Amino acid sequence: MFTDYAKVIIKSGDGGNGAITFRREKYVASGGPDGGDGGNGGSIYFVVDPDANTLLDFRYKKKFKAENGQNGSGNHCYGKSGQDLYVKVPRGTVVKDVKTGKILADLSEEKQKELILPGGRGGKGNSHFATSTRQAPRFAQDGEKGIELEIILELKLLADVGLIGFPNVGKSTFLSIVTSATPKIADYHFTTIIPNLGVAKTQYGDSFVIADIPGIIEGASNGVGLGIQFLRHIERTRLLLHFIDVSGQEGRNPVEDFYIIQEELKRYNKKLSKRKQVIVANKIDVMQDNKLYEELEKIAKKENMEIFKISAASKQGINDLMKYVAEELKKLPKEDLIEVDDKIVYTLKDEENPFEIEIKGHDFIVKGPAIERLMRKVNIQDRESMHYLQKSIATIGVETELRRLGIKEGDTVKILDWEFEWYN
Repeated sequence: MFTDYAKVIIKSGDGGNGAITFRREKYVASGGPDGGDGGNGGSIYFVVDPDANTLLDFRYKKKFKAENGQNGSGNHCYGKSGQDLYVKVPRGTVVKDVKTGKILADLSEEKQKELILPGGRGGKGNSHFATSTRQAPRFAQDGEKGIELEIILELKLLADVGLIGFPNVGKSTFLSIVTSATPKIADYHFTTIIPNLGVAKTQYGDSFVIADIPGIIEGASNGVGLGIQFLRHIERTRLLLHFIDVSGQEGRNPVEDFYIIQEELKRYNKKLSKRKQVIVANKIDVMQDNKLYEELEKIAKKENMEIFKISAASKQGINDLMKYVAEELKKLPKEDLIEVDDKIVYTLKDEENPFEIEIKGHDFIVKGPAIERLMRKVNIQDRESMHYLQKSIATIGVETELRRLGIKEGDTVKILDWEFEWYN
């Protein structure tokens, strides 16, 4: 079974909590705090597996989670960091964020490894919060939570040449002749229901990969027929061979077929409509009316495309076509599928806007990543910890913003699950 699309959930590991401990030994009068830090959570990496060629495994396993970091302990002992998780995917896999549609990684190189989600940082133990005036802090920092994300995995075939055209125009037959591939061939539409790859070698020693893309029909860009399920594979190719049946046996108009396929490419991805194309007029050995080819020849001249007359069944004209393809590929650079502006990277860095305040009546609700991290450090039941909280809130600018928003004495400040009464 060929599977080229999967949707899964991944989660990096949580950081371990810092410890709240104090050194107590028989002959040590004032040992002081000695809480160790929590370990970092495991990160999630995606790596290229040279032995994989489908995403079939992801149909049965839908969630991947890295190991959590362990909590710190006394005597300044650090918690063990969580083990990183390495997810193996076939070469040519693109990782996308379901929510934003942005690309996280393009795994198209051999032995490539990409960090997708970093693990949560371990929290600091209470030994970090000791000062000359706060010698016995009874609070520590909780570890940061890992990131959970729903992602899409798309496998895009890595081929130099893509064969496109309506069903039953001879693409599979051509592929079986010029490569060692053995696609299913029969005289009915949609014989090919999965993409087929083959390595072609010319008589001059050149070699390149050809992909037979299953039949594209009108409306494919909107999901009709096999739809966009296989259109994505054309994105990787550098040269497109547009196969058109000029035999007239099925009563089709070659010119109409040409423009229908062009429109589908444009609707799916405008870059595809500008990709280098060669028109391949196939089945000339059973061509009933030469006018069909002559019309197609006019289109090729108008669109500034090369056109070749071949018969895949009788191998007529194939050598000339293959020689031309090999020479053109030497001129065409490999394109990077991902635009630089499209790619995003998830990190645990502090955000530029660390908090926001929402007003509901006399309630001022403070939320944001900086506040959440701060609240994980404190112990509400401890006086010194509360003093640390108030000082930190003032430092990051929460108090200043509350006053700017018009908070009055007696109003309520809500932070996560805690409520505080404001006083001047």
